[in-house]
Amino acid sequence: MGTNNKIGGGGFHHVALRANDFEATVKFYTEGLGFELRQAWGEGDKRIVLLDTGDSNYLEVFAGGSGEPKPEGYYFHVAFRTDNVDAAVEVAVAAGAVVTVAPKDAVLGNTPPTPVRIAFVKGLNGEIIEFFQSTGDHKL
Repeated sequence: MGTNNKIGGGGFHHVALRANDFEATVKFYTEGLGFELRQAWGEGDKRIVLLDTGDSNYLEVFAGGSGEPKPEGYYFHVAFRTDNVDAAVEVAVAAGAVVTVAPKDAVLGNTPPTPVRIAFVKGLNGEIIEFFQSTGDHKL
């Protein structure tokens, strides 16, 4: 399951998001970005869904958002791995996202230098989504 012996597995499991418009947010991530519904429970403002991002890593969406813009806090952004950043951005924009950083190439670190392609969009609740593509031999 994972390689972190200290916590007995490890790896990313899920990120949670409180949605201002639950139905629109679930539609954005499922129909717009292709995530798959794995679990759903609760009623009204207590509804929650667990969406598979495509590799058994999950986005958990909670109903009951306040609708007020939130200042940046401890949760800065969530990054989703893709094999085509440009196409992922097009899909997200078609689903209602707004581009905040257009697709661009970058090199991370120097041990070894790791070429990547990245882009950022803002989702329906103001959440920042990064699309991340490893483009060199050293994959992240």
